Parts: sequence; structure tokens; C-alpha cells
Amino acid sequence: MIRLPLQTTMSGSIHITDIEAAINWWRERSPSPDGVTLAPELRALAEVYALMVFHREDEAAEKGFPPKAWAAWKAWYDTTPDTPCIAICSTSQGDESCKGCGRSFDEVQHWPGMTPGEKRAVWRRITIEGDAWRFNRYSERAAEGEAPPPAAPVA
Repeated sequence: MIRLPLQTTMSGSIHITDIEAAINWWRERSPSPDGVTLAPELRALAEVYALMVFHREDEAAEKGFPPKAWAAWKAWYDTTPDTPCIAICSTSQGDESCKGCGRSFDEVQHWPGMTPGEKRAVWRRITIEGDAWRFNRYSERAAEGEAPPPAAPVA
């Protein structure tokens, strides 16, 4: 794991794919006026991304993330769904891992206290595994984005 400046203790980490997603999110919101100049948020994220690529690391610790890069990443993070819950929690029935969202009992119980990096790590794991009902049987419950427009009234 890459250790960025001001690194303290490890609590969570941010995967390089999340940094890429944040960069793309900012590119849509703050396009370059001349094709060369980057918005400050993009520049901050690009510096972290470049260090990760240079050191061949796929994760960077949350603690010690440069403040401007953290603020830019956190702005993107705040637009993502907080929890993978689809309101079918089998951990309440005694399952060690929830059939609905794929989180472990401990992850479900401690979710409110987890850091953004810890939550994203869980999201990444359950997405890669892809066997929770949110990804197949009940995928409509997990649908994200804009709701379809209401149907036109029948005359």
C-alpha cells in the first residue's frame, strides 16, 4: 500500500479505481478550458494517482491523503450510495453473510462507524464477488440513478 505524505495509522484504504472514478467525475464537472489545464481538484487527485502508478500500488491509505486530494475524492464519494442494503437482511436471521447485500454480520453492524475507505473496500469486495441478491435476483432494488418519468395520463 502506498504511503502518502503525513501517513499515520492505517484504518481504511482507497482503491485506485475509486480515484479514477473521482477523476472522471471531476472531469465532467470541471472540463479543461484549453485541453491542458486541470482544475485544482483534478490536479490534486492526479498527483495521488501518479504516485500510485509509479509505485505500482493499487491502494492508498486514507490517513495521510493530501487534504486537497481528500476533499476532491470525498466530494465524489458523497455522490455514491452509502450502503449496499436492499432491505433484505439475512444476517438478522442468523446468516454470517447477508444474502441481500453481501456484507458480513460485523460489516452490517459496524457500517455507521466505518470510514469512507472502509466502506468502499466492502463495496469493492461485494461487487467483485457479485453473488449477493443485489446483483442478480433483486437487482431492481439496487437500481441507481434517476427514476423514469411518470407515464402520461390516459385520456
